[in-house]
Amino acid sequence: MASAPDSAAGSAQGVVLSTSVVTVADVGPVACRELLTPFGIEVVVLESSVPIPGSYWGESEAGLIGSRVYCRSDTPVHSLLHEACHFICMDKRRRAVLERDAGGDFGEENAVCWLQIALADHLQGMGAARMMVDMDAWGYTFRLGSAQAWIEQDSDDARTWLQVKGLLDASRGITWRPRND
Repeated sequence: MASAPDSAAGSAQGVVLSTSVVTVADVGPVACRELLTPFGIEVVVLESSVPIPGSYWGESEAGLIGSRVYCRSDTPVHSLLHEACHFICMDKRRRAVLERDAGGDFGEENAVCWLQIALADHLQGMGAARMMVDMDAWGYTFRLGSAQAWIEQDSDDARTWLQVKGLLDASRGITWRPRND
């Protein structure tokens, strides 16, 4: 995940893993698969004792290799959706060689966070409000102090980025396909 000091990003020092965040077990792997399949993403759920391949942060955090997002039942949903949104937001060239570090610039990182919050509203047992709480608990940092303040007051650039890349339509609706350039 790229570091965006003026908006949304986590940092290794800021990681605050809490047992109170919503996990893949809480929403169910089937729901996660159904949400991400339209984007060409395969959700691979591993046994609880298996290290997660392609995980940027390690531990229970989701991993990303090609079009596969790896997780366990204890993986936070915010992590799963964040990695999936990196796949959705990156161009085809980067997607073709994707392994662990999604890269991207500040604009893309902001778009990833915006889309992650929007997708959470389509996942029963999560929702955008809970996603923002979990993002804050984990240690994402936002200029305005919280994910909710950022999404409500300072995320127009992220929404515009998503529209320009064809990931949102004119009414801010998700197009349900990955970036195509």
